[in-house]
Amino acid sequence: MTINQALIEKIINVAKRYGATRLILFGSALEMPGQARDIDLACDGIEGWKLYEMAAKIEEELGASLDIVPLNPPTRFTRIIEAKGKTLL
Repeated sequence: MTINQALIEKIINVAKRYGATRLILFGSALEMPGQARDIDLACDGIEGWKLYEMAAKIEEELGASLDIVPLNPPTRFTRIIEAKGKTLL
């Protein structure tokens, strides 16, 4: 899977529809976009199961595996994501 701007735009559009206020791309999709096997995202603004519904919708629209991490409550892991990831939204 190649992570390109068109793919990122699709992700952002779905996230906005679900009410995301922040979205950060991290992991292999950021570090090795041509070799990534999945997409790693961290998200804020979507609570509870809606976050996972959004992730499922992105997977469905892109035909790609997705890992989702809530940014709240903040943890050591989310701070690393915020420091090293790429903010999409």
